[in-house]
Amino acid sequence: MAEFENSMEFTGKSKPSTMASSFFNRSLTIHSSKSSPKDFVQSPSRFYNSFESMKGKVKKLCNIFESSKAPNKSVLHESQSQLLTQASKLKSVKSMGPEYNRYTFGFTNTGIRLPGTEDRIVVYFTSLRGVRRTFEDCYAVRMIFRGFRVWIDERDISMDAAYRKELQSVLGEKNVSLPQVFIRGNHVGGAEVIKQMFETGELAKVLDGFPRRPPGFVCEACGDVRFVPCGNCSGSRKVFDEDEEVLKRCLECNENGLIRCPDCCS
Repeated sequence: MAEFENSMEFTGKSKPSTMASSFFNRSLTIHSSKSSPKDFVQSPSRFYNSFESMKGKVKKLCNIFESSKAPNKSVLHESQSQLLTQASKLKSVKSMGPEYNRYTFGFTNTGIRLPGTEDRIVVYFTSLRGVRRTFEDCYAVRMIFRGFRVWIDERDISMDAAYRKELQSVLGEKNVSLPQVFIRGNHVGGAEVIKQMFETGELAKVLDGFPRRPPGFVCEACGDVRFVPCGNCSGSRKVFDEDEEVLKRCLECNENGLIRCPDCCS
């Protein structure tokens, strides 16, 4: 019995060690038969080489697209010549000589004149907002002149159709863009001309000598609208003829029953 127990103790102790050793041996054989775990991790040198190759491919693609979009030298030369031409047009008055007409800045002298306005500034414009660009140009020109606080003869063609006909006859054109400015009877031009003159300082020289309005001045009669209702017909455009006992068209107001403000437009 002692011998049997000793053999049992030996076998009981030997089995776990044998199983553990066989398990570890099996795991080693599995990993040894296949690739090692280190093979699945890329080395730094191998990763760098793949990154460099990809970088080279991207660089080649960029070179292809940049070469296809490269501007032509002739186009660059033309654009530079156009810039030089525009810069030459913006030379000072002194460099252009005495024959330069500063009332027609940037344009040749057309010789268009508005009779009876040699002592004033006349601006033809519209107060309607039908065309946004036209309204913004008219508003910008009016604000430029009001910034100098000079008296302006503002002629709103949307308030009086006679001003449209008058401007068309002076310019000799049926379709006239707005605004149009006349200074001392000479035709200056539209919004772009006035803006250029204002930016270069020429407009301040041209307006020198004109009477100035008080700061913050607003006409109490018309509120700077330049028109008031007709006092003869009260804006109805009709008057009663007592002799013939009929209604007749008022001859003192325009098609809207308005007259020019007697306070600021006289």
